[in-house]
Amino acid sequence: MNRLLKNTKRWLPGAIISVGLAAIILNAVDLPSTIDAIRSADYSLLLVAVTLNVVWLLVRGMVWRTLLQDQASYRDVFVTLGEGYLMNNFLPFRLGEVGRAFLLSRKSKMSFTEIIPTIVVERVFDLAISAAILVGVVPFVSDAAGTDRIGFVVGGIVLAGLGALYLLTRNQAWAMKTFESLSARWPKLQQLGGNLVESVFAGLSVLTDGWLFIRFLFWMLANWIIAIFQYYFIVAAFFPQATLVWGMFGLGAAAFGGAVPSLPGALGTLEAAIGGALNLLSGDWSTALAVALTVRLFNYVFSGVVGIYGLSNEGQTLSGIYQQLMNFRNKGTMRESGGG
Repeated sequence: MNRLLKNTKRWLPGAIISVGLAAIILNAVDLPSTIDAIRSADYSLLLVAVTLNVVWLLVRGMVWRTLLQDQASYRDVFVTLGEGYLMNNFLPFRLGEVGRAFLLSRKSKMSFTEIIPTIVVERVFDLAISAAILVGVVPFVSDAAGTDRIGFVVGGIVLAGLGALYLLTRNQAWAMKTFESLSARWPKLQQLGGNLVESVFAGLSVLTDGWLFIRFLFWMLANWIIAIFQYYFIVAAFFPQATLVWGMFGLGAAAFGGAVPSLPGALGTLEAAIGGALNLLSGDWSTALAVALTVRLFNYVFSGVVGIYGLSNEGQTLSGIYQQLMNFRNKGTMRESGGG
């Protein structure tokens, strides 16, 4: 009962946000108009977007493998990435990030605690770049007052966090000494936590290795440039007057929408973010919702194809992985889960 209550406290706020936003959207749009917009979309442009989505996912695999310092095969990294996105779309608590670290640790020689920091770095840079995109396009977006402030605030927080990670990584001896001093009263915590901290620092080495950082930054920026053009073609399929700025604004909004607490798959928050951004530009909520639903379909299809392929090859199911992750978390297993 206590566990059920604890889990309810974790998912209920996100559920309230998702349901509330969904209700607002449904009240604001004309569903027949949304259906008409989907029927009359330029499917040749959507086909280009489909191609770019595949390229985006392939390049995303290179981003993560670079952070992993090539210690896992590209195939394992790519398939695990798809499995993680599939889990994020259908499992609660954004378990996809923990899940892909858990799954990759079982396919490679890397431990769970070595893999997790790479995902943290990846996400921090994602937020920083999305904030930069949003801030960069706001001057070209009419009637979007206040959005630039949100972008600056979030971007500043992300950059501050990144700076803190960098300083800790550069001063590992001091950080370890401080941790040992603070945890001296709890020997077990000191032993387990010490192993975790050492592994985290190892995973954050990308921030201090010049050549590794350049490689990572190259693939990450390439990944986001592909995403910008992908979003542009999706938006242009519904709004012929759209420019590249529309795609960038929609992408930046979608990134922040995905970060808001919600039901699995950013249900409601993704539609509100993309729909709201495009409504500011077009004044057409119904067609803007059609774009958001198309983006969601893309997310489900491509993560589904790769993720289901990976899980089926490994004899896994979503429910089985969910149970394993819950057991993993409940045991407090932030220790090395070994590869092989």
